[in-house]
Amino acid sequence: MSQRWIETYPALEAIEGLTHGFICRHPEIDVKTDRDTAIARLQPHFNSCLETLGVARAQFSTGEQIHADRIEICGSDGPEGTHFPETDGLVTNCPGQFLGIYVADCGAVYLVDPVKKACGLVHSGKKGSELGIAVKAMQLMEKTFGSRREDIIVQVAPCIRPPDYEIDFAAQIQSDCLNAGVATSHFHDCGVSTSKDLERYYSYRIEKGETGRHLAVLGFPN
Repeated sequence: MSQRWIETYPALEAIEGLTHGFICRHPEIDVKTDRDTAIARLQPHFNSCLETLGVARAQFSTGEQIHADRIEICGSDGPEGTHFPETDGLVTNCPGQFLGIYVADCGAVYLVDPVKKACGLVHSGKKGSELGIAVKAMQLMEKTFGSRREDIIVQVAPCIRPPDYEIDFAAQIQSDCLNAGVATSHFHDCGVSTSKDLERYYSYRIEKGETGRHLAVLGFPN
C-alpha cells in the first residue's frame, strides 16, 4: 500500500481539511543516477502516493528547485497543474490546488494558515535558508492572501543535520520564522536527519549526489 511510504505530521494532521504528506524512499527503485532520471523513475511511486492522498495530477503544481528564493502563486495568478522552472517555493489559497516540492537532504518547509485556508511549501537547504525563503513565502502569503504570521503553522520535514552536514539550516529556519512573528507553539520540526536512515530516506550528501528525491505535498482539498 502507498500509505507506508507517506509520512504525515501531527501539527498538520490537526488542521481541519488539510491534506499533506512527505513521500519517502522506495527501496526497490534504482535511483543511483542523475536527478532528472531518478525523478522519472520515481514517477509511478509518486503517482501512487498522490492517489492515496486524493491528489489529482491536474490539481498538482511543482517547482524546479535550484537553491534560490523564487516563489510562485499557484491556482490564483498562476495556472493549475504546472511545473514552474527555477522555483523553490509555491503558495496558494485556492481549494483543490496542491503544491509539490522535491527534496533530498534540503528541508521541505510546510506553511499553513488555517484561518485563511492558505498554504505554502518551500525548498530550504543551506542556500535557501540563507536567503530566508520560508519567511519570504510567509510575506507573500501575507501580501496576497491576507495571512497573519501569528496564525501560520510551520512544519519542517526530515532533512540533513549535523554532524553529517556542517550547517544546521533547520535551526536557522526556526530562528528566522520565530523572529518573523511565528508563534513558538506554531513552529514544529520533526527532528529527523535524512542521513541516518537510508532505507527510509534519500541523502544527497551521503550518497554522493546519485540518489532519489522525496516529494512533499500540501493543499486544502476544498
